Amino acid sequence: MISYPSRHCTVELQALPSRIGQVRRIVSAQLRYWHLDPLIDRASLGVTELLSNVHRHAQPDKTCTVEIELLLDRLMVSVRDGDPRMPVVEDPQDIAPMATCGRGLAMVAAMSESWGVRPDGESGKVVWFTLPTSAPVMTAPSLGTRRTVQEKPERRFAEVGASADGLRPDHAPARSAVAG
Repeated sequence: MISYPSRHCTVELQALPSRIGQVRRIVSAQLRYWHLDPLIDRASLGVTELLSNVHRHAQPDKTCTVEIELLLDRLMVSVRDGDPRMPVVEDPQDIAPMATCGRGLAMVAAMSESWGVRPDGESGKVVWFTLPTSAPVMTAPSLGTRRTVQEKPERRFAEVGASADGLRPDHAPARSAVAG
């Protein structure tokens, strides 16, 4: 099941290798729709690592939910599964140089603004990370002096503005990032 509200995207799946690539493509399409192209690589990498952990470690099954949510100044990506065991971040000193696992959460921590894990009910957990969405401050030379220029971000489809009467929010029509 895939849902695309204006600021939220949810994908329910079984974390199998073939499905992980599909979720990466869905996340990429949604970020393009929100005009957040610079976040695609890091969000795809993070969601791949979290889904790989579900595939490798989750018990009793591999069913999970991926959620991406566009907040005020950050993107939150989370993966919910039915295994209550909390992930363990390996000490880099304890990982063999040629090991093919054990570095995923450290990589998520390094490429994200913040990350964490929390219990979800009695038999599950949510592992999440955030990425900043704010426009960078750029410096531009001006007649021998340097000044800071703040670019005004483009209005995104996911943003909600005021209606003509000013009393209620004006919601954007629902649009799908998938053709057809």
